[in-house]
Amino acid sequence: MNIAWISLAALLIAVTLSMVTKMNVGVVSLAFAWIVGVYLGGLPLNTVIAGFPVQLFLTLAGVTLLFGMAHNNGTLERLAVRAVRLCRGNAGILPVMFFFVALALSTIGPGNIATAALLAPMAMAIGARALVPPFLMILMVGNGAQAGALSPFAPTGVIVNGIMARIGLPGVEWQTYLNNMFAHMVVTFTAYILFGGWRLFRRHSPETAGAEVVAPEPLEGRHWLTLAVLTSLVLVVIAFDMQVGMAALTGATILSLAGAADEKETIKRMPWNVVLMVCGVTVLIGVLERTQGMALFTDLLARVSTPATVTAVIAFVTGIVSVYSSTSGVVLPAFLPTVPGLVERLGGGDALAIASSMNVGGHLVDLSPLSTIGALCLAALPATTDARVVFNQLLAWGLSMTVVGALICWVLF
Repeated sequence: MNIAWISLAALLIAVTLSMVTKMNVGVVSLAFAWIVGVYLGGLPLNTVIAGFPVQLFLTLAGVTLLFGMAHNNGTLERLAVRAVRLCRGNAGILPVMFFFVALALSTIGPGNIATAALLAPMAMAIGARALVPPFLMILMVGNGAQAGALSPFAPTGVIVNGIMARIGLPGVEWQTYLNNMFAHMVVTFTAYILFGGWRLFRRHSPETAGAEVVAPEPLEGRHWLTLAVLTSLVLVVIAFDMQVGMAALTGATILSLAGAADEKETIKRMPWNVVLMVCGVTVLIGVLERTQGMALFTDLLARVSTPATVTAVIAFVTGIVSVYSSTSGVVLPAFLPTVPGLVERLGGGDALAIASSMNVGGHLVDLSPLSTIGALCLAALPATTDARVVFNQLLAWGLSMTVVGALICWVLF
């Protein structure tokens, strides 16, 4: 069998395993890259290893370490609590507030998964006291976290922007972020109205809004220092174009030296499985590129698309895979490298539009209970809530977003 087909089969097997098992697809991908690249493709081992994304690894490690420290020392939680108290008892504003709190936190660095893990328990507890339907609350807090996922400071944004720079689309970090944010805002607030969220604005009571649940704790010296470091990170990256990973590692060092956070405990809690997943898949993608397997993958996508429909088709395909698999760790690292070849084979098209369709289509479905964000929100449900009902609602939402995402991307891009 042609080595290109073998390498493509290795990628498809790795993606399938990520959908149907709990194996870390990064480990599988590294094994496939070694076997296929060295022993079947005749590539030198150093060539295969050179595909390991060192800069991406350092960036992910720095960002997740710094914002993990901000999470673990209570800074982010105290900010969230103060923001929620601004609702002042209005049950209709409460879910909207959680959307924007999640969006803000996700944007400044923790990313979608960490933000959902931080806010979902708080949101579901307060929502239950305010008699907000759990599905509506999950919709707002989950999609708020997703809306900020592609920030240049967030782990997923780091991954996506690194890949897009390699495929010839550098310098579009904020446009990528805004495209994803806009799509999520349109979908979320349309659904909030259609599913009855507007009725909640009729209820206004400090008791029903769960004011007692969100009693704020005071900001201490370590929290103020953490806020100063986070603010400085944003400023130096935007104003001086500093490498975000190294700047974040420097900030983490300052917090550690000042005793403002426990770096050892944070390092233990860092999402190493996601980092390994992304880096492993990237190495396998490098083997595909050297063995022409990526060209075959691109041809398969081009056969079901035309220049007029490619954004819708690509958003649908990435959405379907993302319902069952990791968007940042598997889907986007596998699909984004096909963009230049796809434009070439279709005889035209906007590369940024196609890439944006992959980004948006992959993220809109992630409230599926089979994805991490949906699962985190489901796990935060109060004991009195029928989890099976909410599970089915989220699964229906995730599957429907494959079609909705395709339509949105077709219209937007």
